[in-house]
Amino acid sequence: MGEEKETDRIRIVDLRVHPGDSAFLIDDGNTAILYDSGFAFTGNALCDKVEAYLGNRVLDFIFLTHSHYDHALGSAYLKRRYPDCRIVAGKHAAAVFEKPSARRMMRELDQKVAASEGVTDYEDLIDRLSVDLTVEDGDSIDTGAFVFEAIALPGHTKCSFGYFCRSLGLLLGAETLGVYDGASEVLPAYLVDYQMALASIERVLSLAPKAILVPHYGLLEGALAKRYLLRSRKSAEETALWIVTELSKGVSEQEIVKAYRERVYHGYIRTIYPVDAMELNTGIMVSLIRRELMPDQG
Repeated sequence: MGEEKETDRIRIVDLRVHPGDSAFLIDDGNTAILYDSGFAFTGNALCDKVEAYLGNRVLDFIFLTHSHYDHALGSAYLKRRYPDCRIVAGKHAAAVFEKPSARRMMRELDQKVAASEGVTDYEDLIDRLSVDLTVEDGDSIDTGAFVFEAIALPGHTKCSFGYFCRSLGLLLGAETLGVYDGASEVLPAYLVDYQMALASIERVLSLAPKAILVPHYGLLEGALAKRYLLRSRKSAEETALWIVTELSKGVSEQEIVKAYRERVYHGYIRTIYPVDAMELNTGIMVSLIRRELMPDQG
């Protein structure tokens, strides 16, 4: 963590506080954009890291990819530190933030991860979650030197968005594209719709980005970016087929979750993906595949 990379006219800085965070700064020297904002229990520490990097400059934007707690909660802390910062998210994500039930679930999940790290007492600003600029698919966000296009990428969540700067060929990706293991594998992350996720991957392939900023990982450029997308599509399809095969043999959903954990939960994935969240999400994926691809058995 803390790695800097330069691509064309911008600098990308990894500001994650915790390995499971997703928080990267995109900086052109004048405008600073934070891409996702991590947990609540790391919120104040993230503010300190942003301030240490920017010095007397301000944080101009926070681009949120979706409403999940490990991506969005830190934005409330940054908004307090930088009140003129504009938080950008899809309209559906903004609506999620308004729901007391959603905030309650995010709080519970955040506290669980915090407790696993030995943090049991921290300031809670989750009820201050807000969005300043809600976007729909195709909307343009003018940041000054660059313009980003909001790209709806549903599949992981209904509210998942990426942000594409055509002049740089840079895509700020979304988890719908898959969780990269830092080597060669991409774990699928379709939680609301398998076919939507495949369509989102195909859409990004059609954009032919020169570089992709991958949640929970960092920047992939050139051939690595394309390989990530191709592997994402292949892994999504292969995993769905494997789930269908196991279910057809009468293997229980719980057994499939256990087998999947044994297959994929190692190396870099272990550092960024809390095991409870991985098992919960895998169970959701298995149920989703049963409903979508095996409707007669659903």
